[in-house]
Amino acid sequence: MEKTEQWSSKLGFILASAGSAIGIGAIWKLPYVTGTSGGGAFILILVIFSLLIGLPLLLAEFVIGRSTQKDAITAYKTIAPGTKWHWIGYLGIITCFILLSFYSVIGGWILQYILYSVTGQVGQGNVNYEVLFNEAVSNPVIAVGMQAAFLMITIFVVGKGVQSGIEKASKFMMPALFILFVVLMVRSLTLDNAMAGVEFFLTPDFTKLNSQSILFALGQSFFLLSVGVSVMVTYSSYLSKEASIVQPALSIVAMNLLISLFAGLAIFPAVFSLGFEPTAGPGLLFIILPSVFEKMIFGNLFLLIFLVLFLFATLTSAFSLLEIVVASISKGRGGRNRLSWIIGTLVFIVGIPSALSFGVLSDIAIFNKSIFDAADFLVSNILMPIGVFLISIFVSYKMKKDVLKNELIQNSKYQGLFQVWYFLLRYVVPLVIIIVFLDIIEVI
Repeated sequence: MEKTEQWSSKLGFILASAGSAIGIGAIWKLPYVTGTSGGGAFILILVIFSLLIGLPLLLAEFVIGRSTQKDAITAYKTIAPGTKWHWIGYLGIITCFILLSFYSVIGGWILQYILYSVTGQVGQGNVNYEVLFNEAVSNPVIAVGMQAAFLMITIFVVGKGVQSGIEKASKFMMPALFILFVVLMVRSLTLDNAMAGVEFFLTPDFTKLNSQSILFALGQSFFLLSVGVSVMVTYSSYLSKEASIVQPALSIVAMNLLISLFAGLAIFPAVFSLGFEPTAGPGLLFIILPSVFEKMIFGNLFLLIFLVLFLFATLTSAFSLLEIVVASISKGRGGRNRLSWIIGTLVFIVGIPSALSFGVLSDIAIFNKSIFDAADFLVSNILMPIGVFLISIFVSYKMKKDVLKNELIQNSKYQGLFQVWYFLLRYVVPLVIIIVFLDIIEVI
């Protein structure tokens, strides 16, 4: 049976796709790297790379999905029957499965901190947040239990379907995420000495740009848009043939850059105002920010707002990771809810070692990395770059140019865009990905 599910509106598609792309990196890593890598200078580089690298890749996945109206595996089979190109779809499914297995661990940490906030265990003073965080992630009952709770929310939404589940949740979560960020920004920017944080984050300093920060911006230009794992192939397959894919792609790029900007303006003015050292990663969210909010009037409320905001960003990404697996197995034949629970349970089981890698399994190392870090490295530094490279080659060399033009251009104002997009995808993007990959494996 052919898949009949579709987005009910273009807005639903944009919000769900943007939600898929907006995740952990945009909030706990990118703002800090921006501040230490030239501020506004780094943002300028990131915007250029997002338009020249990320956007062409996003459009490439949209073209595959919208043209075939198929899941991530069948789409490649439809375009290139009798070949092995559909293994790109399998690669995407494997990548998303592994990614969700450890991504859900972080989702569990956020849920635990929301519980701490609601019960008054944080924000009351005299709390050693480093100790609290270490206790939470090393306690096997908390780590595995909260990972399961996070996955149950994800499974419930995906099991409801595209319109009733993912789209409906995204239409609530994404506007709420923007509103909560604005509330936090206003509060942060009105604190004493807030401008020191703004200067750290935004002051352009091209002398701080080095090869490492430029390569990071290159990598982020496609990591931030959730490309390379065929998630956007799946999401765009639910888009009607009449809908434009250029305007949604531009909107998604803009929303991702805006959220990264919001994150920096919400976090660093508060961090500097209250005398803390800026940091990145889990330490920022679970150790530094609770300490910062604790010193504010109504700080516990603002911490809760931030945690809910972060939960929404994490969940909307998780929806897309589970959806690609469910869609590829169900192929529109029904039984979505049952499949969602089966696959979600398997993800949970595979993710248990990652959840326990900060506690009872902390002595186990894979290539000198914890189980969690090894899974992260495999996905972020090996599988995703390979996926991005293969998709760019597939679209620009395997798909017919006239088919690509018909899919991309639906009115005359995008005529010039096609040639630029085709050139970037065929020649520039593969070269850039090779450079980024060589940097990741420390060849350059």
